[in-house]
Amino acid sequence: MDSTEMAWRIRRHTVEMTHVSHGSHIAPAFSCADIIAVLYTGILNISPQNLQDKDRDIFIMSKGHAGAAVYAALAECGFIPKEQLLQHYANGSVLSGHVSHKGVPGVEFSTGSLGHGCCVAAGMALAKKKDKRKGRVFALVGDGECEEGSVWEMALFAKHYSLGNFTVIVDHNKMQSLDYCDKTIGLTKLKEKWEAFGWTVKEADGHDHEKLKHVLKEQNVEDPCCIIAHTVKGKGVSFMENNILWHYRDPQGEYYDAAVKELERKR
Repeated sequence: MDSTEMAWRIRRHTVEMTHVSHGSHIAPAFSCADIIAVLYTGILNISPQNLQDKDRDIFIMSKGHAGAAVYAALAECGFIPKEQLLQHYANGSVLSGHVSHKGVPGVEFSTGSLGHGCCVAAGMALAKKKDKRKGRVFALVGDGECEEGSVWEMALFAKHYSLGNFTVIVDHNKMQSLDYCDKTIGLTKLKEKWEAFGWTVKEADGHDHEKLKHVLKEQNVEDPCCIIAHTVKGKGVSFMENNILWHYRDPQGEYYDAAVKELERKR
C-alpha cells in the first residue's frame, strides 16, 4: 500500500471510530495522518513479525490524544484486526482514547500526558546507542505540547548524549485544544528554538508525502533531528479544517454524512 492510500484509510477509519464511540480528537488525528502514513509505509522498520527484535525502529505517539490515527495504521499493517477499531473508546476496550500499549501490539508506550512520550523516546534512543543496537527512534509531538517544560529538558538531554538515532516530528498545525497556540503561549521562532538546543532542524509540508519521505529518510550521525511538519488541523474534511471545535467534537448526523461523502469523493 502506498502512503497516499494509507493516509486516506487512516482518515476514513478515524471518522468511523469517533462516530461510533462519540470519541473526540478527530482533527488532531487528521492533521498528522499523512505523517503517520509515510512513517508506516516507507520509513519504519517495524512489523508484526519483528516486535521482539531489539534492532527494530521505535515510534512513540507523544501527542497521545490523536491515537486513533495510530490504531488505524496498525490495523492496516496487520498488528491488530481492522474490526477491532470499532471498539475504540468502548468500556473495557484496549483501544483507549489516548493511545495505550496495554494489549495493543505495535504501541511501544502509553501516552496522553503531554511531554512524556518524547522523553521516554529519548531514553530508548540512548539505550539503543549504549547497547550498540541498530534502528532509529521517532517521536511525534504536537506544537501545543511544545509548551511543556519536559519537552525542552528532553531536548537538552538528547543533544548532550548526541542521539543521532533520534528524530522528533512536530505536528505544527498552529492550534491546540481550545485556541490557537500563539494565543495560548506563543510558539514564535519554533525552528530557532530547537536549533538553540543544538538540534538539526528541518521543515516540511506535513501533507506533502514526497517531502516528508525525503526529510524522514535522512539520518544524522551525531545530533538529534527535529522535523517541523507544517500541517492543517482537521486536514481532509473541509469543514473541520482550522476549526477549533473539531478538537473535541465527534462526527454525528449530518456532519458524519458530510465527512464520509467528502472523503469518498477524494479517494
